[in-house]
Amino acid sequence: MKIAVLPGDGIGPEIVAQAVKVLKALDLDLDMTEAPIGGAGYEAAGDPLPEATLKLAKESDAVLLGAVGDWKYDKLERHLRPERGLLRIRKELNLFANLRPALLYPELADASTLKPEVVSGLDLMIIRELTGDIYFGQPRGISTLENGEREGINTMRYNESEIRRIGRVAFDIAMKRNKKVCSVDKANVLETTELWRQVMIELSAEYPEVELSHMYVDNAAMQLIRAPKQFDVMVTGNIFGDILSDEASMLTGSIGMLPSASLDANNKGMYEPSHGSAPDIAGKDIANPLATILSAAMMLRYTFNDEANALKIENAVKKALAQGYRTADIVTDGCKKVGCNAMGDAVVAALN
Repeated sequence: MKIAVLPGDGIGPEIVAQAVKVLKALDLDLDMTEAPIGGAGYEAAGDPLPEATLKLAKESDAVLLGAVGDWKYDKLERHLRPERGLLRIRKELNLFANLRPALLYPELADASTLKPEVVSGLDLMIIRELTGDIYFGQPRGISTLENGEREGINTMRYNESEIRRIGRVAFDIAMKRNKKVCSVDKANVLETTELWRQVMIELSAEYPEVELSHMYVDNAAMQLIRAPKQFDVMVTGNIFGDILSDEASMLTGSIGMLPSASLDANNKGMYEPSHGSAPDIAGKDIANPLATILSAAMMLRYTFNDEANALKIENAVKKALAQGYRTADIVTDGCKKVGCNAMGDAVVAALN
């Protein structure tokens, strides 16, 4: 299994080190090579996605990513900022399907800001289209009008094939779950998502066992807080999915618990936690590595088709939580508060 390991910035190196530790504790034939991305890529090669890093990612079976970004790079030209490296690698590898499971572990029901009865038993999969929409649409930019006033332009656009392929991912995953898909759009005011809804309805005819529903994004944001357990699989575009998946992370007690997978058409993937680089806590050994460790489990499941070892990692995380281990973001009464490295050790011990 050839894996490109891209720690990135901020807490990225700390949390990735714990996921690598867990992977090495399994009896697997792993070839893991590290390379810089984001701010680290800019420091190493003047580019947030150095050519050598992109070459390694393309030649690998999967990518394990930490996080990118740091406030100290905010004054760089836009194309040199760490986040541009992340967007580019997604586009270069054609990682169009972003899978973000939101699963509440029973031990963390009190860590959520919602009442336990609202979130207990939560098991939701959000599927976000990742290479289109307003983040990539052209034209875009900031220009000056004839009267001297500045104008910012971004373009929301999707073609039919882009919608159809992400919809198929959602329906296929729903077939392995509870056979319910909620497609999120804003079809009442945005023609882009009017087409989205039309294609989803057409595609649903190929999956008669799956119940398809539709929800406007503003209502979906409200329903995620009001009654999140009504959802099984949610599928939506890039910008809506970005917002909704971060909102869903708080249902689980912390965004530090939310893994993700970004897949191409052949299930080659990039696996990363859903949270950011948190430069304010970098180097303090207090970050939560569980989202990254769970992302490694997703890598084994989706890219390497190794369900047994994916479950081993997930069960080890459950056991560590059941034993009371908590990082600062998920502290509950009577827990054993530990740092990033100690949480990784707890998961490895649970594996063994």
